[in-house]
Amino acid sequence: MEIKYLTYLRDNPVIKGPHYERTNESIQLSEIVQLENLFNEGKPFPPVLKELLFLAGGGTCVLDRGRNKTQQEMQEHVRKCLVRYNRSINRSFYAIDVYNPGDQMLFIYLDEGDDPIVYNAVYEEPIEEWLSSTMLTIAQIINGRIDNVKKGWNPF
Repeated sequence: MEIKYLTYLRDNPVIKGPHYERTNESIQLSEIVQLENLFNEGKPFPPVLKELLFLAGGGTCVLDRGRNKTQQEMQEHVRKCLVRYNRSINRSFYAIDVYNPGDQMLFIYLDEGDDPIVYNAVYEEPIEEWLSSTMLTIAQIINGRIDNVKKGWNPF
């Protein structure tokens, strides 16, 4: 797979910092197609999301899957959380990170271009404030988090 947006992640297959290191774990293209079928009505994901899943969809130190073992489990988990907190997202979306297990996620809308802006969802916040834009694309977030680890900081 050609990597256009996440070259920094590609060039850092092992992300090392003073306190830990972690090898990025990829997932197969066939699994990415299955995820597209399940969570995007069979339409292709944005190229940057495909790159992210191909390079580190099985695990990385710059994104948190919580207790979920697979990408599919994480997607199902966030959708259950939305129901539990009586929230809804009316467009196709994909969670790239879950944190504070059960009440927060980072996600993208799947219809916002090749390297979409990442949004934050805090399910317990007042209804008009529970969604917000990070104002950063996936590539910007990943690159910044890699730099944070290399400096010895928490990637998040």
